Amino acid sequence: MTFFTKKRGSFKNDILSGITVALALVPEAVAFSFVAGVDPQVGLFSAFMVGLIAATIGGRPGMISGATGAIAVVVAPLVASHGVEYLFAAIVLAGVIQVGVGLMRWGKFIRLVPHSVMLGFVNGLAIIIFLSQFEAFKVEGADGHHEWINGLSLIVILALIALTMAITHYLPRLTKAVPAALAAIAICTFTSMGLEHFFGIHAMTVAEMAGGSLAGGFPPFHIPAIPFEWTTLKILMTFALPVAAVGLIESLMTLTLIDEMTETRGRGNRECVGQGSANILSGLFGGMGGCAMIGQSMINISSGGRGRTSGVTAAVGLLIFVLFGADLIGQIPTAALVGIMFMVVIGTFEWTTFRILHKIPRTDMLVILAVSVITVFTNLAVAVAIGIIISALVFAWEKGKNIRCKSYIDEHDTKVYRLDGPLFFGAVHSFSSLFTPADDPEEVVIDFMRSRVYDHSALDAVHKLTEKYAAAGKRLHLLNLSKECRTLLGNAEGVVEVSVIEDLDWHLAVDELA
Repeated sequence: MTFFTKKRGSFKNDILSGITVALALVPEAVAFSFVAGVDPQVGLFSAFMVGLIAATIGGRPGMISGATGAIAVVVAPLVASHGVEYLFAAIVLAGVIQVGVGLMRWGKFIRLVPHSVMLGFVNGLAIIIFLSQFEAFKVEGADGHHEWINGLSLIVILALIALTMAITHYLPRLTKAVPAALAAIAICTFTSMGLEHFFGIHAMTVAEMAGGSLAGGFPPFHIPAIPFEWTTLKILMTFALPVAAVGLIESLMTLTLIDEMTETRGRGNRECVGQGSANILSGLFGGMGGCAMIGQSMINISSGGRGRTSGVTAAVGLLIFVLFGADLIGQIPTAALVGIMFMVVIGTFEWTTFRILHKIPRTDMLVILAVSVITVFTNLAVAVAIGIIISALVFAWEKGKNIRCKSYIDEHDTKVYRLDGPLFFGAVHSFSSLFTPADDPEEVVIDFMRSRVYDHSALDAVHKLTEKYAAAGKRLHLLNLSKECRTLLGNAEGVVEVSVIEDLDWHLAVDELA
């Protein structure tokens, strides 16, 4: 593998940056595990596996991948309803889909996602992560049902959350030598231990939330223990498709952002294959899958990480922490992770949305709000798809109103319509209303110099127009068709009938059709 940059010292920068990212990955991987409803080890090993494979064979050197909130919120209902074995199988299937997208070279279609959909996507994701944190404010009661925490325990949790958030926010202003999230976790953990030692006030820890110790070795290769039936496949596809879509969207969004920051260009299709391969292996080794991480990628780039070595170092460093520091991770109070996730929410949400809502078109505002709301009540992939559909329909509607024409009678008593604008399905109605066959002279010319015929609906509209003129005993001619338009007309022979201009007794008759 070649490194992303050839500059002297890049290898050292990659190593140091990778170590920094590895430290910051730990709390988020554990926190996202709770969001998904799985053991923290599942999230930690997923972060290692996805990060290592994506960094090695992915299409964007310097980009960090791992367990993410976007994937966690999608798979959480599957874990709750069918268990982790179905989760592992769904992740493998999602990986296969992602590899297929890359091999089919469909990564370029990320360009079709409008900015308004992107804003709604990240806002909806932030809201889901925020809502998922409220499970940390509940405990299991004597009757087996979860009850809200109250009294002194609630005050302690809120205080630890506030402490974590304050450190995460203000520490970078003093120094960036230590990852803020890691420092916040450490201080909050020691504070929690002190409260228990001196005052007998106990705060729930990660190990207790996980049901025991986090200690363990490297996960073994594991075929998901699920029944191989058609019903099972339908269940898996219900979640695998959104996981694949969300993972690719977030990864390609991050890739585009890093491209802009580094003024270089990643390889989207290769990234699809890399992310898919990472998820396949993650599922086969008992992981919850993942994708590119916008926040951690920004940390890596800003710390000097440019090559694949940075991502590999981050993944290997995380594995070392898991294998030799699992007991320490287990002592982290869950309130600290909630604080970290609240900071992730604040960093993920696009607060500029409120500032620009009254400055952008109403349709874009509608798309942002629709995608955000649909994300919360369904899932991210469905929301993005609906957002794209709404944007496409609005675009088609607006473009359809833009077709215009100027008409005049020339010296040969021929009426000429000069079209201006695209002719496609959205413009057919406006196009048809431009002509008056009953009132026009015997010879009529439609000049397409500033217009193009784009689809079958447009061809059919032209065909119906020729029929109207023929029924009125008049001749209609098409002038200045582009090469692509004439190809469409030729391909449509036998489907629609149009009369392309061939011979008139005036000078426009010999103009080249261009």
